[in-house]
Amino acid sequence: MFRHLLISLASLYAFSNAQSLIQDPGVAGPPLELVHLYYDEWPTGIAVSSTGRMFSNYPPGFDTNNTNNGNNGKYTVAELVSNTTERAYPSVEINNPPGGAINYSTYPATGANYQNYLIGVQSVVIDPLDRLWILDTGRALTPNGTLVPSSYGGPKVVGVSLDNNTVFKTIAFPPTVAYPDSYLNDIRFDLRPSVTASGQGIAYITDSSSEGRNGIIIVDLGTGESWRHLDSAMAVRAQNQFVAYVWGVPLYFIPGPGQPVSFIPVGSDGIAISADGADLYWGAVGSRYLYSVPTARLRDRGLTSEVLAQQAVVQRGQKGVSDGFETDSNGLVYVGNIEQNAISLYNPANGTTETFVRDPRINWIDTMSVSTDGYLYFTTNQLFLTSGFYPGTDRRVRPFALFRAKLPNGGSKVLLR
Repeated sequence: MFRHLLISLASLYAFSNAQSLIQDPGVAGPPLELVHLYYDEWPTGIAVSSTGRMFSNYPPGFDTNNTNNGNNGKYTVAELVSNTTERAYPSVEINNPPGGAINYSTYPATGANYQNYLIGVQSVVIDPLDRLWILDTGRALTPNGTLVPSSYGGPKVVGVSLDNNTVFKTIAFPPTVAYPDSYLNDIRFDLRPSVTASGQGIAYITDSSSEGRNGIIIVDLGTGESWRHLDSAMAVRAQNQFVAYVWGVPLYFIPGPGQPVSFIPVGSDGIAISADGADLYWGAVGSRYLYSVPTARLRDRGLTSEVLAQQAVVQRGQKGVSDGFETDSNGLVYVGNIEQNAISLYNPANGTTETFVRDPRINWIDTMSVSTDGYLYFTTNQLFLTSGFYPGTDRRVRPFALFRAKLPNGGSKVLLR
C-alpha cells in the first residue's frame, strides 16, 4: 500500500512538473512599438518620410467599405495625423473621382479611367528623394464583391512633392503593360542617373493578379515608357494547390461571388531592391520561395531580353508566406513570415534566412517601409480574416495596426540616387 502511495505521489509530482515543459516563447527580436491604430478604412500600405510624416492607402480592390461610390467621403490615400486618425492626401478632391471609382455605364462595369484622380491605390512609397509615389491599380470592388477590370487611365503611378503636397508627375500604363485584369501591387525605385537614358531613374512594380498574368513592370520615370518582363514565368506565379496557415487557420481563396473555393492564386507581390541596386527580390503570396533577378536584365528591352531575364532568375530558398518586402542599407532583405507571426530577414552574404522580429500581435504583415530613422515600419491588417478567404465571412476585428521595430547594426533606408 505504501509503495503504491509513493508511486502515486511520484506520478503526481511528475505531472505537476509538466508545466516546465519547453514551449514556444512567442516573441523574438527587438521590442515591437505600436505606432498607429486604424479604425476607419482598411489599410495595406505605409510610407514614412525623412521628417517622420506617415502615409497609408486603403485599396477598394480588397474591401468594399473602401470603395468610393461618388461623394461618399472615402479616401484611397491618407496622411496619418494622430495615433488614431487620418485625412485624405494629397487632397480630398483627388480621392473623389467624379461618379466614383467604378464606371457603371460600361457592361460589364469597369474601373473609372481618370488619370487625374485616384481610383484604387494598393501601395504608397517614399523614394530616395523623399517624394511620395502612389501606385493605383485602377480597380475596385462592386457592392457584391466583384473586382472590376481596369480601363486606361486608371492604372498609373502618381508622384507627389511633400514640400507643397501637389502632384508633380503622373504616368499612366497602357493596357499592353497593365492588363485589364492586372493588379499593380508594390513599387521600388532606383533614381541613379546612370540607370536610364533619361537620367531620372526607374521603378519596378509587381503584378500580383489572381486572375491574369503575373510579372514585373518596369517604368522609366523620365520618359514615362513602361514594359513587362518575366510575364507569366513560373517564378512570379503562385504554386499549385498552395495552402497557408495563419493563426492555425488554413487559407482557401474565394475568387468572386458565386465562384467555388480555390487555392491561393496570388502571384508576385512583395518586392525589394538590393542596397546596391543590382538585384530585385520578390515573392508570390501563394509561394514560400524568395526569388531575385539582376535589375540590368529587367531594364534591357532588346530582342531576347525576356529570354535572358527568365534565364537570370535565382531561387533564394524558402522564406515563409509573405506579402510585404523591404531592404536596408546593410543589404538585408526583410520578408513577412505570416505563418510564424514574424518578419524574417534574408542575408545575401551567406544565403541564410533568420527571424528578425516575432510577436503574437503580428498577423498578416501587408506592407513594410524602412525609414531614415533606422526603423522598419509595417502594417498588420488581418487580411486572412477578410471575406475573400473561406468561409467567405468578414471576421476582422478593428482596429488594424501599424508597428515599428529598430533595424539591426545601424541599418537605414536604401537611397539609390
